[in-house]
Amino acid sequence: MVNSTSADDVLDRSLDVPSAGTGLRGFLGRNKLKSILVTGDLGAVFIGYSLALWATGFIGSHVLPDAIAIAVVAVVAGFSCIRSQGLFLARVSTIRVVELTRAIRAVVMLGAVMLVVDRVFKFDVRIKEVATASAIVLILLVIWRSAYRSWLTTARTGGKYCRRMVVIGADQDAKRLVQLVETHQELGIRIVGVIGSASAAARFGLGELWIGELRDAEHLVEQADTSGVLVSPHGISPERLNVLVREFQRTGVHVFLSSGMSGIAARRIRSISLAYEPMLYVEAPTLARMQMAAKRVFDLLLGAFGLVVASPVMMAVAIAVKVSDGGPVFFRQQRVGFDGAHFGLIKFRTMVVEAESMKAELTATNERNGPLFKMGSDPRVTRVGSFLRQSSLDELPQLFNVLKGQMSLVGPRPALPAEVKNFPEALRAREQVMPGITGLWQVEARDNPSFEAYSRLDIFYVENWSLTLDLMILLGTFEQIVTRLWTTIFGRDSSEMGQVEAQVHPIRSVGFGSLDSGLALASDSTVDHVAG
Repeated sequence: MVNSTSADDVLDRSLDVPSAGTGLRGFLGRNKLKSILVTGDLGAVFIGYSLALWATGFIGSHVLPDAIAIAVVAVVAGFSCIRSQGLFLARVSTIRVVELTRAIRAVVMLGAVMLVVDRVFKFDVRIKEVATASAIVLILLVIWRSAYRSWLTTARTGGKYCRRMVVIGADQDAKRLVQLVETHQELGIRIVGVIGSASAAARFGLGELWIGELRDAEHLVEQADTSGVLVSPHGISPERLNVLVREFQRTGVHVFLSSGMSGIAARRIRSISLAYEPMLYVEAPTLARMQMAAKRVFDLLLGAFGLVVASPVMMAVAIAVKVSDGGPVFFRQQRVGFDGAHFGLIKFRTMVVEAESMKAELTATNERNGPLFKMGSDPRVTRVGSFLRQSSLDELPQLFNVLKGQMSLVGPRPALPAEVKNFPEALRAREQVMPGITGLWQVEARDNPSFEAYSRLDIFYVENWSLTLDLMILLGTFEQIVTRLWTTIFGRDSSEMGQVEAQVHPIRSVGFGSLDSGLALASDSTVDHVAG
């Protein structure tokens, strides 16, 4: 067990060096992930200011040592500004919206600091140089953190950089928590046990994870050597729950308390107190007409820009598809869109011409549960089509669907009419928004066969949509594409990685992924994991 520590003192532990010794080398070994993240952030600051000084002509009109001194001062000040915004903490870095907002604040703070430093040391840095540097630094920070997140996601899918956790409770909500963690492997959490009633654990399919009864929870958690617990409080008496929380906090075990709610964004939840008792207030979802109008303008502008930029690539893809087997370049298919209306979705063809007629023969090999159909190694996919799918280039023609008002850049993926017929009534709520080229499910659980994850994330998007969330999904889509291409070219594919035995270690590390609010964390008093 570890002693209780403050949020800023909890450090990530490297899996590669379990006992790294003392000194600087030992510290870096024990905190490998944090060291990588900090190094990348500071590198973005140094490169950003160096490029800005060169681009604005500062280096040509001043001596080189002055430029180097400015870049070094920016790095030192940048570390303090980035750290002050909590960008090395999980509660900030795990949510892209918050991370981006805090990154902008940190860059603005850094610019202000650099102007003050210039007034003291007379570097002759003007607002033009600082403004240019701030823009470059922000872009580099976003690119770096996206690359870092993609790398860490791939590593965690392969079982690396994960932390052991135990679920307290053996009810339906506990089952949901286990499924949530299994769906989102990028969180870096591995459930090593469930504590609660043995009969209840067996009833909810948790028998293999059951390690003991609730009365022995403290001892069992200590034996399991975990960094935290996920608590489903519904089957636990208030007295026992209070004892458990206080005891776990005393021994340094992080406590995540489930709210039992799903599909509600954390931004809609407020922590309040009634007679000194902690309560959660849930704000109602809002889909104002002004927001929908802004989304349409956003789609038109970005969609038109995307078509112009991507036109050379689309031309090359069209030639490759045509040359590969002489068949049609495009594939058109009826899908269900806004308000249940059908429309013709356009894609670059990735399968053989007679693919639709072959689908019935492959039904038995469907790798998804529920009404959806997908195969990891679909024999109908052409050689060119395989690359197009991995890179998502086959989706580019759907920009025409966006301009025609049939789709949005971001939204639930349009389903087939045959699939929609088998959807539960609650999932038909997805038709309240425009279907998208990409969506939350594609970013969070594209390769997961769970229909429950598909439903949960689509409903979450419908109830919690915002332009900011759309921007984060677009950024996440880019990260997904980079990750898949990197894995395809340099590593094992996702199916192989999923078979790798998880290397579970009691480390503290950040997960980038689920936007689900099922884990209700105390706002200011939560002991955070340092990012990495």
